[in-house]
Amino acid sequence: MKLIILDRDGVINHDSPDYIKHPDEWVAIPGSLHAIARLYQAGYTVAVASNQSGLARGLFDITALTAIHQKLRKELAQLAGAIDAFFVCPHGPDEYCLCRKPLPGLFEDIARRYDTELTGVAAIGDSLRDLQASAAAGCTPWLVQTGNGAKTLKQGGLPAGTRQAVDLSDAVEQILTKTV
Repeated sequence: MKLIILDRDGVINHDSPDYIKHPDEWVAIPGSLHAIARLYQAGYTVAVASNQSGLARGLFDITALTAIHQKLRKELAQLAGAIDAFFVCPHGPDEYCLCRKPLPGLFEDIARRYDTELTGVAAIGDSLRDLQASAAAGCTPWLVQTGNGAKTLKQGGLPAGTRQAVDLSDAVEQILTKTV
């Protein structure tokens, strides 16, 4: 199985310090949906692993989150692409759950769902916690410089073996052409 794991906010769509609370606030980063479509067309199973503490904070509900993901799926379908599954941590940072990145719980859920090992699976994120969670799960962490990625790179402390890309399109190009 060819599997890839993506963070959502800052990787696929523009992030906001005020959270993405409504489908109208969800705006794809240029080229990101084309990149996902390329992966899907190349036979990859595409999973999204995303902290969504706005749920715990009461900023939006599961209906709004579902509508956001439906918008993403609809725009992606127009490009002959798809996301196979969304794995979401709905907890706040003070709830100390096992699924909130930087812990690897969401990644372990993905491994169980697809009955696969994650060793070497590309996991693309824009924050240190994305990279830490993916590395803890055995994935190959990829840092994109969209979203919080440039700040994350500047802060340093990246897990060993972290690969870098300008954006999701660049990461997908590198993965598909095996130039890494």
